[in-house]
Amino acid sequence: MTNYIGPDAILQKKQEYLIPCVFHFYKKPMQIVRGKMQYLYDHTGKQYLDFYGGVSVMNAGHCNEEIVEKVCEQMRTLQHTTTIYLTQPIVDLAEKLAHITPGHLKRSFFCASGSEANDGAALLAQLHTKKPKFVAVQQGLHGRTRFTMNLTGIPMWRTDIFPSNDVAHIPAAYCYRCAYGLSYPACDLRCAQQLEDVVKCGDCAAFIVEPIQGNGGIITPPHGYFNRVREILDKYGTLLITDEVQTGFGRTGRMFAIDHWDVVPDIMTMAKGIANGTPLGAFTTGDAIASSYTRPGASTTGGNPISATAALATINFIEKQQLTWKAKELGGYFKERLVELQARHSTIGEVRGKGLMIGVELVKENKIPATEETDFIIEEFKNRGVLAGKTGMSRNVLTFQPPLVITRNDIDHVVETLDKVLFMAESR
Repeated sequence: MTNYIGPDAILQKKQEYLIPCVFHFYKKPMQIVRGKMQYLYDHTGKQYLDFYGGVSVMNAGHCNEEIVEKVCEQMRTLQHTTTIYLTQPIVDLAEKLAHITPGHLKRSFFCASGSEANDGAALLAQLHTKKPKFVAVQQGLHGRTRFTMNLTGIPMWRTDIFPSNDVAHIPAAYCYRCAYGLSYPACDLRCAQQLEDVVKCGDCAAFIVEPIQGNGGIITPPHGYFNRVREILDKYGTLLITDEVQTGFGRTGRMFAIDHWDVVPDIMTMAKGIANGTPLGAFTTGDAIASSYTRPGASTTGGNPISATAALATINFIEKQQLTWKAKELGGYFKERLVELQARHSTIGEVRGKGLMIGVELVKENKIPATEETDFIIEEFKNRGVLAGKTGMSRNVLTFQPPLVITRNDIDHVVETLDKVLFMAESR
């Protein structure tokens, strides 16, 4: 396509034909028309270094030729049948996930999105435990289906006007803004202990949690948190569902983020990075829990030959290019450079995250969220050819989730640009 209508015309059509909830970044947005590994291009040909990765989707890079070729080959051969017929890509992908997911996780169900995956995982938990209720975390995001909105703890992502009474939310392991006014490790993981106060009633099917909260502001639990959580859940017969929709497939320097804590969940959900931009979601569990779901079920497009092929090609590329190790090494370097900036800019309250999933919380005096400054920085980044995200309850966390194919030079460029833009924001 070369007949680009431009941002103004797109905005006009968007206003007329899309539901108003479909929002966009930037006061002056651009029309993105092309991608190549860590770069995006607008209709004028301007290049952008993408440090948001389509919100943690493009782990293997935009329009990765190796993945695209395999997808095109599959598309020319067989596009779709549904699971009522036998095809090989879906079972090959399920076998691959059994090999790379932690512990006893082995059996998968495929769908088309992370919301569907979390909804399905919740259903599976209820089927297995015969319990009705759930525990989730404040500042967590689990989807936009009717039920996953109830699991979500971020108000801006909840439009359900009749919330369910079957979901309780507990404070996040957010050490920078501890809900109890305590400090780690003297706190003795009070946020984890809160979980016990809820599940001891005995009617909770599962605790669902992102190992690192993405939209919550890259909230990263301290050492020991998930180990304590696991102990509590086992004590009361409550399942652990880890939402790896944003954190999976090498993003955090491990194949899955929960691996950092050496904890095995009962059910794991995934999407986004699994197929490098091709719509696909999944939830995976062990034999015992899987055996609870025996009534006929299907997802019309979940695990179709194209999506499954894309996922297999993506995972193979991540493994072959050692992108998980690369995310760990480059992420460590990136955090070091950002901490150096923190010493120069009082606006940086905290740098956190793992691998190439990094948040920079921007604040004013007394940790007041620097929301307007964050908006300014995001816009100025874009003007200078860098794309980043903004997350957190107050939208004051600069968020970096780039394709895992970036280089040290890319990181240096982003840090140098951020240094300049922070000075601009602080002098306004």
